[in-house]
Amino acid sequence: MKKFRRNLLWMATAGVLALGMVACGGKSTTGSSSGSKEEGSTQAGSEQAGTEKAGEKAEAKVEGSNGSFTVGFDQEFPPMGFVGEDGNYTGYDLELAEEVAKRLDLTFVPKPINWDAKDLELNSGNIDCIWNGFGMEGREDSYTFVGPYLANKQVFVVREDSDISSLSDLKGKAVEVQKDSTGLTALNREENKSLKDSFGSLTEVGDYQNAMMDLESGACDAICMDSVVAEYQIKTFKKKAKVLSESLTEEQYGIGFKKGNTELADKVKKNLLEMKEEGVIDKINEKWFGTTEGFILQ
Repeated sequence: MKKFRRNLLWMATAGVLALGMVACGGKSTTGSSSGSKEEGSTQAGSEQAGTEKAGEKAEAKVEGSNGSFTVGFDQEFPPMGFVGEDGNYTGYDLELAEEVAKRLDLTFVPKPINWDAKDLELNSGNIDCIWNGFGMEGREDSYTFVGPYLANKQVFVVREDSDISSLSDLKGKAVEVQKDSTGLTALNREENKSLKDSFGSLTEVGDYQNAMMDLESGACDAICMDSVVAEYQIKTFKKKAKVLSESLTEEQYGIGFKKGNTELADKVKKNLLEMKEEGVIDKINEKWFGTTEGFILQ
């Protein structure tokens, strides 16, 4: 009897399980088939839309840019690029570069570099360009340039009370110049050999900030430097210094890209010219130099 009851119980249980499996299996199969098709269709549509959207955005970005625009600059080179009172990087060139990055839909990354290692930074891909009062003369074949965009001179700065008033007065004096700068390149030219040889000493320094401190302390008698930097330093920080009327050489600033990187260079130039046409450049020039003149990119 117990055995018969057990058999009946087992048969009933098995029947219920079988019905449950059929019912569940039918629902699962039908629902899965229908649901997978709809979800798959929706997912495919979303992916396609996302791909199209990404493609549209990618067109605005520069190929190989990784979504950023990294600008190499000397952080001791006001007003072109330096550390502001708030601790952030600022300057004329950096403001231009940041606006260009915005228009290219790229993240602007200002990267301070050692000026004498700028080529290594550029060729290794650590930076996209050198944009910081970068003289083009003598470097035309080494970079893909955007420019010239700004005119400049190499001048000599002396203390305000100095009796040095001409280049000939630099004879026997202690002169400083930045390493690997346009000023140093100019001094090493054959036509300036006699002037250079007349100096009591010529010391290469890392940046002009330290050179100005040396001038103020009497550690040097004169500095060979960019006119835009000299005039900004004297005017903004009320330095007791003056610029000699005779200049060593005239030069033009350019934006240096790795040789052959014409794609990025062309996009930067196009946007700078649009900024000029829209009056954006005038506002930036007025802010940093007190005039709308000076920007010469064509």
